[in-house]
Formats: sequence, structure tokens, C-alpha cells
Amino acid sequence: MTNGDDDAVARERERLAALYRYDVLDTPPEEAFDRITRLTKRVLQMAIVTVTFIDSHRQWFKSRQGIALTEALRDTAFCSEVIKHDEILIVEDALSDPRFATHPAVVGEPHLRFYCGVPLKTRDGHAIGTLCAIDLKPRHLEPDEMSLFADLGHLVMDELELRLVASVDSLTGTLSRRTLRREAARDFLHARRQKQELSCIVFDVDHFKRINDTYGHVIGDYVLQELVSICQRNLRATDYIGRIGGEEFMIMLPQTNDKAAFEVAERLRGAIEQAEFKTRSGPLKVTVSFGVANSDKSVADIDALLRRADVALYGAKRAGRNRAVNFATQNLDPGLRVA
Repeated sequence: MTNGDDDAVARERERLAALYRYDVLDTPPEEAFDRITRLTKRVLQMAIVTVTFIDSHRQWFKSRQGIALTEALRDTAFCSEVIKHDEILIVEDALSDPRFATHPAVVGEPHLRFYCGVPLKTRDGHAIGTLCAIDLKPRHLEPDEMSLFADLGHLVMDELELRLVASVDSLTGTLSRRTLRREAARDFLHARRQKQELSCIVFDVDHFKRINDTYGHVIGDYVLQELVSICQRNLRATDYIGRIGGEEFMIMLPQTNDKAAFEVAERLRGAIEQAEFKTRSGPLKVTVSFGVANSDKSVADIDALLRRADVALYGAKRAGRNRAVNFATQNLDPGLRVA
């Protein structure tokens, strides 16, 4: 391997480390990013717009408009060229560009013709992904359109940077995903050293997409805020709650065994089921599903504990929703694939 190859490997390692710091891969869709892609699609009149992050082997779409795929192989991605050269890439007619004329997405579905990708750069200069716009006919962007497109790319990175430094979820006031995981990992190690109980509850709102589709995102946000208020009124001062993503939350219960944690989950479930959420269309009823797990000796680390809670949550959904499931009492497989 030459020095140049060594440098390229080192740069890619640093780029991936920068990407992973944002903890954004495989997270649920979020309105903050969807708003940017919708705006880009509408203003520039594009067929497809995505916020794309590039890891070691794939391109993954945090937000997408006009395309159903959630990810694709990196080695066939136009976006990889943006990452490779670390600059804006414009392909006005892919059929006339020798680099892309035989690309599967050009000669086959969706018959891509125009592509523009803006690198999403971290403050230390690493291109971790792209804001890309695609059309099915040749296009030319004027300088003012390119300037607007670049600004929209900066908005994506501004959102990521704000989340990186924020410890509190801006919508619900709960702990952010990153801070929650850090606190949970700390408490897991403390409980293990002190031989104390520690339990975890993961929950999400049943059919939340239906709420957003029927009542709009403003009501959806209001429901999440009210759910958090209900939970906080029913938790101890030593318990804490954080937003994992979308409509999913996690509660950590220090010095609590799985039986007591299950009772907490049932209490929360009942309180939420009884609540009414006021909307202009009348009162709205909401239910929530819960997964409970305890850090017994078979749990190696905080990730294993969270995995068990996720599996229990999946079990609650499979059983019909609006219920709590305790991992320890259901003979669930910790390796079960969570949908």
C-alpha cells in the first residue's frame, strides 16, 4: 500500500468517526429534515430530493421526497462522487456524462438524468453526506438556484450541529438521545458496581403516523408533549426520561427491579389511556405500548439492556398494542429482530 493509499484510508476513518459522532444513522424520519427536502423539491421543482449520509458501505436517506428506498449501496451512489471529491457535483445530463451514462439508475428505473449534490460538511471539514436533488430530465441550475441549494445544505448541517451540542430535546423537554444514552450507560455501570437493580422502559405511541396524517404535525407534537407531562407526573425524582427518536421514548428507573418497573409501565399506560387530548376536531384518545427490561447478571452492557426493552416493546405491539410487556416474564428471544 502506498503512502497515498494510507492517507486515503486515514481520511476515510476520520470521516466515518465524524459521521458517527452525530448519532444520526438509522434514526426515524424527523420533520426538521423533511421540511428541508420538501422545500428543496418544491422551490427547485425536482422529482427526488434526499438528505443522504454515507457510511462505509451504503448511502442512507435520513429524509427523502419522491423515492421509496431508505438506503442503497455506496459503490453505485452518485453521492459517493461528492464525498470523494469533497465538492458540489452537478450532472446536467447523465446520459451525456461518461462517468454515469451506463449507471443502472440512468439506463433503468428511475431513469435519472439530472443530479446535483451538495456536500454536508462538519465544522472540521469532513463531508459526511449530501443534500441531493434529482430530476428525470436534463436540467440547468442558475447561479441563484445553486446559491439557494447550497444554503439549504447548510441548514441540514446547522440542525445536526445544534443537536450535537444540545442535551435536551427541543420539542418535549426530555433528555436528548445522546445525553440519555450517556446517563443510562453511567447508571448501568454504577448499578453493576454497587450490585443494585436498574430497569429500563421503552415506549412509543400506537399508530402515531395516523395521528399526524389525520390531525397534522402540530397536534402530533402536542400529543408528545402531553404524554411526557403525564409520565413525569407519575415518575420519581430519581427516574428520568429521554426521547430516542420520533414518537419513541425511554425511561430509566434506578434501584428498580423488573416487577416494580412493570408496575410503573402499567400505571403510565393506564394514565395515558384515560387522558383526552383536546383538538379543534374534538377530543383525541391515544394509547401507548411499553417494553420493560431489567439489568440482571445476563445483561452485558447498556446496549444489551436497551435491546431487551426494544424486543419487549416489539412483543407488546405484536400482541395488539396498548399494553406493557416484561422481557423477563415472556421468554422473549434477545436476538429477535425488531421491526
